[in-house]
Amino acid sequence: MFNEMYDGDSVRPEYKLIQDWIDENGVEALTEKRAEAEALFRRVGITFAVYGEGGDPERLIPFDMVPRVFGASEWDKIERGSIQRANALNAFLTDIYGDREIIKAGILPESMVTGNEAYEAVMEGYTPPGGVFSHIIGVDLVRVDAETSYVLEDNCRTPSGVSYVLQNREVMERMFPDLFRGGIVRPVDHYGDMLAEAMQSVAPPMCDREPTLAILTPGQYNSAYYEHSFLADLMGVELVEGQDLFVEDNRVYMRTTRGPERVDVLYRRIDDAFLDPLTFNPDSMLGVPGIIGAMKAGGVTVVNAPGAGVADDKAIYIHVPEMIKFYLGEDAILPNVPTWQCGKPDECKYVMEHLAELVVKEVHGSGGYGMLIGPASTKAEIEAYAERIKADPAGFIAQPTLALSTSPVLTDAGLAPRHVDLRPYVISGKETKLIPGGLTRVALREGSLVVNSSQGGGVKDTWVLSQ
Repeated sequence: MFNEMYDGDSVRPEYKLIQDWIDENGVEALTEKRAEAEALFRRVGITFAVYGEGGDPERLIPFDMVPRVFGASEWDKIERGSIQRANALNAFLTDIYGDREIIKAGILPESMVTGNEAYEAVMEGYTPPGGVFSHIIGVDLVRVDAETSYVLEDNCRTPSGVSYVLQNREVMERMFPDLFRGGIVRPVDHYGDMLAEAMQSVAPPMCDREPTLAILTPGQYNSAYYEHSFLADLMGVELVEGQDLFVEDNRVYMRTTRGPERVDVLYRRIDDAFLDPLTFNPDSMLGVPGIIGAMKAGGVTVVNAPGAGVADDKAIYIHVPEMIKFYLGEDAILPNVPTWQCGKPDECKYVMEHLAELVVKEVHGSGGYGMLIGPASTKAEIEAYAERIKADPAGFIAQPTLALSTSPVLTDAGLAPRHVDLRPYVISGKETKLIPGGLTRVALREGSLVVNSSQGGGVKDTWVLSQ
């Protein structure tokens, strides 16, 4: 199992500055820093919600004081591969709502696209400004050795977590100011400027001035509301709810004390179904009546566009390397995890015979829910899951249980290895970019492979070294 900090008894070069600090100050000093950091997080109110639990579900996300570190060359591959993937996914989305060349070429069956529950027929014939459907994409990566990272899944709808990336860094800079001197660790605090620039670059055709930006939130009871308000403050734009907006003459306006003000680019953080009651769920009180018509008429750009969820479906995921070849003429820089489709009889037979060895996921699942981790499951759990697969084979995919890399975390007994993953956030507008860092999630339970905060995981700061 690959330990990112230690190679046997030796410290890997990327982590030398961390080990030097620990050698000088001791692990006990890290414990003191952790208490200070938790107090800062509590003061700021950085929380997340776990639905389905009794009582108040709001809690501080567990934060580990030992950062995850990437060298410059390691990050270069992640950056190039993530950008390549985002470009291919956006080309795919533009294509399937347009000419469907990938279907005509026989690479994907039409039923896999149009039969997908995230497919929005209303988007057919619509090409968003710049050909960008998904402006913010979270690419979930797992590492298995010094050279190899696999893409675990793509998040093309409303990927969350970037507020943790930025707040984790702010806290770490306060805790360890000496480690940030000299620019050894590349900064991430320009994310807001990068996102605003990308949003401005995809202003709609009817925008005849500097575009006005806003963020649409479902409201304060949403689990990611802190992030919505954080991003609005960071970018210096309005945070609005559906009731604050209205459509007139195919333009979107927000109600202000100064009268109506036009909104040109709207970063929506609500699901497709609730975005426009005239087009999707008629009972929605969260969306904006008529916004889809305004978008298609060129009066507003919606970030990320409705229907982008087709691209992060786990059955579609299997074909992303083919998309990269088809649209970009390139080989994938970051490979997929080998994956079996239970909708294919031969592959399903293999999966059913090896359930105790595999990780099985719902095609439309997310958040670590609805999974079977074979090696960590009981015989009864495996048998029950097998019945679910039999009832709907096409609803599941399976993957090998990877030996995920580990990174040290601070425990009561000292430093101990725990499994980690990484979510870089790719921003697409006129250009495709990402900040040098991302959300490192860590499985805090010993031996666990599930890193989701809703399933007992925590987060780390992610450092990319300048050289």
